[in-house]
Amino acid sequence: MNIAASLADAIGRHDRRALAQAITLVESGLKEHQSQARELLAALPAPAQPALRIGITGPPGAGKSTFIETLGGHLIDRGHSVAVLTVDPSSVVSGGSILGDKTRMPTLSANEKAFVRPSPSSGTEGGVGRFTREAIAVCEAAGFDRVIVETVGVGQSELRAASMTDVFVLLLVPGSGDELQGIKRGVMELADLILVNKADGQLAQTANRTVSEYAAATGFLQARTADWKVPVLAMSALRDIGVVDVLEQMEKFFVHVTKSGLLSSRRESQASEALMQALHEGLLDRFLRNEKNADEVERVRREVAMGRLTPGLAARALIDQFT
Repeated sequence: MNIAASLADAIGRHDRRALAQAITLVESGLKEHQSQARELLAALPAPAQPALRIGITGPPGAGKSTFIETLGGHLIDRGHSVAVLTVDPSSVVSGGSILGDKTRMPTLSANEKAFVRPSPSSGTEGGVGRFTREAIAVCEAAGFDRVIVETVGVGQSELRAASMTDVFVLLLVPGSGDELQGIKRGVMELADLILVNKADGQLAQTANRTVSEYAAATGFLQARTADWKVPVLAMSALRDIGVVDVLEQMEKFFVHVTKSGLLSSRRESQASEALMQALHEGLLDRFLRNEKNADEVERVRREVAMGRLTPGLAARALIDQFT
């Protein structure tokens, strides 16, 4: 039995070590590993039931890790198994990443019903890693029926995270209503649930005011899910205030999109978009692996940097030259 088949068999038996090894394999940039990863993904057992994929985004300091820790505990108490895929930004200088999310979710990380996996963004835009979608598939095959994807931050580039999850959650902090214009419209339009965290103590009143501001703002936006009014809720992940209400809204949303057929149609659309994204990235990788192509790209890059060519014309010339 080869490596891919062996890992797939172990994942079907809910082997956590095999799950970690499989995600490492699919995230590897080595050509040999990518070939094995394709075999692995093709051999994975089908999930016994569809998992709810939860995307969580928000600005730094909003308390995403604390929220996931508390939410995950409630999900497990309700009989679910939880996989958490977190993405840490990679250094633009060294390429390294701290990968500290496990330390911010100590209770959840130690629970036998949970699996927490931090991954580097490796320079990939969109708030997720390049192979996060594949990691989700591996977690679902391992039997996890709730998969949480925590993104790097919030912004226009985070839209990619919404394209691989079923419910997309925007987490904010009290007072951020004053910075409403700073939150990208595209992210708000994609949010299925907006939460104002840290709504306790002296911040409780401010949190309620922020909820009102965002609730008013969503009234002018087109929700991405038909027949769904985006809830805006105040909660405190640290104090476990309002988290059960958040969970109820998530489950209500899952029932809505499942019964209406929106879940299956959304996933079909997401799969098509993922194919095109993978094609773009794969073709570029293959193009640049050719030494002659890479040298020509570097020459043209210098021309663009010195203002002798515009980026658009330079790209078109390269494409025409090698196709």
